[in-house]
Amino acid sequence: MPQTSRYSNDEFEALMNKVMLTLEESGANRDLSLMVLGNVITHILNTQVKPESREAMASQFADVLKKSVKA
Repeated sequence: MPQTSRYSNDEFEALMNKVMLTLEESGANRDLSLMVLGNVITHILNTQVKPESREAMASQFADVLKKSVKA
C-alpha cells in the first residue's frame, strides 16, 4: 500500500535536489556523503524528537531505509 505524504512531490523533490546538489558541489564521495547525512539525521532526532521517542524513531527510520535498498 503506498504511503501518502503531507508534503507535495514538488516540495520533496526541490529539497532533495538541493541536498544532492550541495553534496555534489562539495565533491563529497559516498563515504563522506553518508557520514554527513547520518549526522544530519542524528541532529534532527536529538533536537526535534522527545528523548523517550528517539530510539524508536531511529529504529523505524533504519527499517524504512533497509526496505528501500532491498534489491
